[in-house]
Amino acid sequence: MAHVQHLGNQPQRTCIGCRQKGSRSELLRLVAGAGGSSAVVVDERRRMAGRGAWLHPSEKCLALAVKRRAFGRALNGAAGTADVERRITAGTQAVGTTVTAATTVQPESGSEN
Repeated sequence: MAHVQHLGNQPQRTCIGCRQKGSRSELLRLVAGAGGSSAVVVDERRRMAGRGAWLHPSEKCLALAVKRRAFGRALNGAAGTADVERRITAGTQAVGTTVTAATTVQPESGSEN
């Protein structure tokens, strides 16, 4: 019994798009841009200061959040979602591309010869 995994103990967050709960690891943290900017930015490391909102990295949840005007409510009026849209479309399209790009940029150590 000592080896019980505590996967259920991860903090739960609610997606501002679909309103479903999920663990922090499966949601993107969003914050309002610095300096009073109205842009919403993706907090990749989940450590930026300020109030955060959470969103599943899917185009469906993004569309729901935009339709419901959830960004402005969750992030004190922030509404510019270009950074979030870029991150989500890059994440959904580049899944296969990142693997091939990573394998072509490797030989730098010189030990392969």
